[in-house]
Amino acid sequence: MMQGGETETQVKRAAMANIKFVQENREAIAADGANLRIKALENGIDLYTTWGKMMNCGGYGQCGTCIVEIVEGVENLSPRTPVENKKLKKKPANYRLACQTLVNGPVSVVTKPK
Repeated sequence: MMQGGETETQVKRAAMANIKFVQENREAIAADGANLRIKALENGIDLYTTWGKMMNCGGYGQCGTCIVEIVEGVENLSPRTPVENKKLKKKPANYRLACQTLVNGPVSVVTKPK
């Protein structure tokens, strides 16, 4: 919804999120609320190690193989889900499961963190 003085372009831009994939040196544009795993796959970003390629659960949060590290913009993501809290309990707070993460603003992501 436009506020006083905003143009339609500014409103559309405000409802979009840039996702920067650091290691791949690529950016994807996503509507606010977009699923990080889906946007990565739509843009040809490989989220999975060899084991994850064979054994991933297809985005249901059950396998824990789509782990990413958020290096910028963690405040622009949905909160960690209970599934993430369980799967990532020994990982740093900026690690997320891409399949459980909704993007609501600019973010920089490292895929397959060590």
